[in-house]
Amino acid sequence: MTDLRTRNRVLLGVAAGGLTALLAACGSSGNSTGSAMTPAPAKAGTSATQVTAVLTDFHIQLSTQRYRPGQYTFTVQNTGHHQHALELEGPGGENRSKTLDPGQSTALTVTLKSGTYQVFCPVDGHRDLGMKTKIAVGVTPAPSGSSNTTSPGNGY
Repeated sequence: MTDLRTRNRVLLGVAAGGLTALLAACGSSGNSTGSAMTPAPAKAGTSATQVTAVLTDFHIQLSTQRYRPGQYTFTVQNTGHHQHALELEGPGGENRSKTLDPGQSTALTVTLKSGTYQVFCPVDGHRDLGMKTKIAVGVTPAPSGSSNTTSPGNGY
């Protein structure tokens, strides 16, 4: 019985440490140079690639710029002062997170197919206020300085 309790405590400690490391990584300042980043590798035991989507008033910041077909888990964080949500529309269909109050976060797991996806906040008029971007799945983004606006939160 004691060995089982010890094992459970060790596993709980390892899980808490992993969550702490993940939250610390999400809190980093990120890449402000505008250069493309490759998707994060999938975690052991999961097949989904992790992407952080930070929603502010009125901007969407995605941690990944290059996408390949496959399963992704978007960790959606509302750091704004208004309710926000994340929606992706494209060849894989429509996928929407729950609406988040300020300070809340949620996970949205989607399967992306090759093509272009509209990524936006579906909450009342937020899309028109600039909470929109596009992602290209299985397509190499245009070089920086071109008229293609695949960078997060810059609108269409």
